Amino acid sequence: MIPISLSVTLINLSRFIDINHHHQKMRYNIPLLLLFIALPVLSQNITVKLIDKNTKKPIPYANIKTGAYSGVISNDEGFFSIYAEDDTKTITISCMGYESKTLRVADIKSLNYSIELKEAINQLSEVFISTKAPNADSIIAKVISKLADNYNYDLNAYSIFKRTTNHVDFKKLEFEIDKASHVKKKELEKANFSLNALVKQIKNSNMVQFSDFKGKLYSLNTDSIKIEVEKATELLDTKNDFSIENIQEKSQKIILSYLDTTKTYKLKTGLFKIEDSLALNDEEFKDENKNEHKLSYLNDDTKGLLKRSQFYENSFLNKILNTDWYDYTLETIGYNNEELTYIINFTPRKGKAKYTGKLYIADDTYAVTRIDYNYYKNRHGEKVNLKFILGVKYISNVSEGTVIFQKDSSSTYHPKYIKCTTGSYFYVSRPLKFIENSKNRSKVSFDFKIEGDNRNKQELLITAHNKLTFLDFQAERQKEKIPITILTKYEKSVWDSEAVLEPSLEMKAFESEE
Repeated sequence: MIPISLSVTLINLSRFIDINHHHQKMRYNIPLLLLFIALPVLSQNITVKLIDKNTKKPIPYANIKTGAYSGVISNDEGFFSIYAEDDTKTITISCMGYESKTLRVADIKSLNYSIELKEAINQLSEVFISTKAPNADSIIAKVISKLADNYNYDLNAYSIFKRTTNHVDFKKLEFEIDKASHVKKKELEKANFSLNALVKQIKNSNMVQFSDFKGKLYSLNTDSIKIEVEKATELLDTKNDFSIENIQEKSQKIILSYLDTTKTYKLKTGLFKIEDSLALNDEEFKDENKNEHKLSYLNDDTKGLLKRSQFYENSFLNKILNTDWYDYTLETIGYNNEELTYIINFTPRKGKAKYTGKLYIADDTYAVTRIDYNYYKNRHGEKVNLKFILGVKYISNVSEGTVIFQKDSSSTYHPKYIKCTTGSYFYVSRPLKFIENSKNRSKVSFDFKIEGDNRNKQELLITAHNKLTFLDFQAERQKEKIPITILTKYEKSVWDSEAVLEPSLEMKAFESEE
């Protein structure tokens, strides 16, 4: 199916309830004692940065354990936040290639919230000083034989935090009315002026959107999940929210506004004709009540992301373990979360294989504890090039990610953190024609051309895990819609005391136009 209407934008979701924050200046004298009592509870979250002791570079994706099976992950820039009830609370930090570290909150404060990790010595020669290092293919064979023992996807309950970041970069925008019968030249000039103003607005917009939600995920199996949302926010510039569909709609509204508002029009493109009549007072051209979000969309996105961490027939990870498709080489051995770990590089052997990356495999269980992947050289995903026939071109040219697993008390591995970044190039050229529904059949010809790149990053942090019964899963009722808080700038207080992903510096600096 040709993706004529490309969803390359800042997720085409419904918008939600806008929470207004009213700030009032209190003129009352607050007793000093009450002030001291209130201070500790204002914010008990602390933000910390992890850096390499030698290079001073940030350390991403380190595991920060706040309990036996709870904790967070450092973000792409090495930052993490934890809820610090008191200075005696301890955390343990572990990351492949570095020595683990256990600290109290008091220690973190004394280090000025910056923790240096010491690089671990390459232990490949030490571990196998008297024996030959294992063959990479034999390790992969054992991984495959142990999949059923190491992973269980049935009847699980997870506490989750999910963040989606969308960017769009429009490289070319061209809107122009070519011909307009029965439209005065002055009106035509005004319409083209408005279209040029729309182009400038789009190019000057901050085309980024951040969506967060925290809640529970109930998994029956790999194909069926339910989601319970406890809190959801969206950070975006509501005045400059553009998608290809949204841009086309806005340009159509401009054209209709300069036509006879008492008439209706049919829309014809170079591809097809829309039989439904369009008019300036059509419901589809009115602003929607953007205060709800269908949970089914969120469910599908989250399920798709979770599938990236699962091993089953024809799954993404199972294809990486296909020895007919990929070659494997042992890079080194080290300790990760106190487990002796093999690091194995994989590269395509056949044309069907598209990815390269690293597999981290525990020596005692032969479980994959982490995978990093990206497209190999010039390989890509879906590609459609009908630029000169239908005015459409699309190339999926970015696919990269990281999956990190954590072992539970029953020695079963569950995803701890999943990141998947996808991107594409898109080109859409649509000649549009508005035809008046009358005997005169007045027409307006309009050229619509868009070209650019989009990037979508999804992250899923799992902060706790419990087993479910089938009756528990049946009893859970997923709501149809949820409210969401629309933010115009990042507000740390929204997620205080919550186990979440620390926002990026870009997200912290984001501020929409008022």
